[in-house]
Amino acid sequence: MAKLADNEVRAVARYIGMSPQKVRLVADLVRGKKATEALDILRFTPKAAAEPVSKVIASAMANAVENKQFTAADLVISQIYVDGGPTRRWRRFAARGRFRPIERKSSHITVVLREVVDED
Repeated sequence: MAKLADNEVRAVARYIGMSPQKVRLVADLVRGKKATEALDILRFTPKAAAEPVSKVIASAMANAVENKQFTAADLVISQIYVDGGPTRRWRRFAARGRFRPIERKSSHITVVLREVVDED
């Protein structure tokens, strides 16, 4: 993992039981937005992946506020990416002695928040 700048915090959720392709659809909705605005968007997104993505963003916000004393209103999602986790393979038996493979995919979600202070 790359080294973070002084104004950045990271949170990672690993082994989320959803396909990375489905989670990336939700992650693309909030990339580059303010963290509080992203949580509002995810609250009303009708996809199952919205819940784990919002939990990771909330965790990163908590890390920023508690560990680095950042202000929650100044946090922006600078990076959010979804990597594939391990795939669990099993089989469903079919007619004539055959079987059909089933793949259960998992994801790793990483969120990097940056503190951007508006100079007004």
